[in-house]
Amino acid sequence: MIDLLRLSRSRGFSAGDQTLYRQIAKLTGLSESETPQSVIDVPCGRGAVANFFAKHYPADVAGVDPDPAAIDVAEQRARDEGVASKVHYHNAPIDDLPYQDEVFDLTIGELGLASSADPLRAVAELARITRPAGSVVLISLIWTGHVDDEQRRILVQHLGAAPLMLVEWKQALREASVVDLQVEDWSDQVFPFLIRGRTFTQLAELFTLVDKLSILWRARRRWGWRGLKGAIAREYEIRNLLGPERTIGVTLIKGTKANGVAEAADADRVRQD
Repeated sequence: MIDLLRLSRSRGFSAGDQTLYRQIAKLTGLSESETPQSVIDVPCGRGAVANFFAKHYPADVAGVDPDPAAIDVAEQRARDEGVASKVHYHNAPIDDLPYQDEVFDLTIGELGLASSADPLRAVAELARITRPAGSVVLISLIWTGHVDDEQRRILVQHLGAAPLMLVEWKQALREASVVDLQVEDWSDQVFPFLIRGRTFTQLAELFTLVDKLSILWRARRRWGWRGLKGAIAREYEIRNLLGPERTIGVTLIKGTKANGVAEAADADRVRQD
């Protein structure tokens, strides 16, 4: 499903997307900042989020994605939207970021973080490149209901990513010295296609008819007719797993990079008490 979005030519956000990223700017103080902040979006995909921050906020933005084709599109979009001087893109693994320690004021881990071979290492990388007192934000796929091993396998294959338990995402942040965690559930407001399992039927609501047809055409080229038909047939099974039971959710987690080992240890003691 995440791969289907990469096949889209869409350049913009839905209303829910804009609300989510404006909330991130508010939670992290970016919307009130009078001086430029350094921001990174990982994985950045085709650049919609990075370009959005560069256009609307005082931010110098970087984006990293393991897909070179996505980076090419993101760079072209930045030029088209007049923000190329404020956005820099890199093709690199998201669990081995090409930056020195403590260089960004705000690091954002997108849904695609869950598609990494090692998402917990990717979280640690985001924390590593965040400055002390800077913000780390995860937009996380989480398990919200019980699923057996076979159902979990089907859902992971369908999403192209492996959700984690909320406690696992939070623990990964804490182990990386990210403290003062705030959690918000965005399952109803953002990315409803991930929750309700309506991959192909939801395309009519997400994109124009032309974009929808182009996605299906390119999906057929990538997976073949058999793979495409199999994905459509699997739609009904996915609906049963994700619909009323709400087994997967989308959660925003915001934390602050500790000012050294002592602060992280103090925060850990408070949690234990």
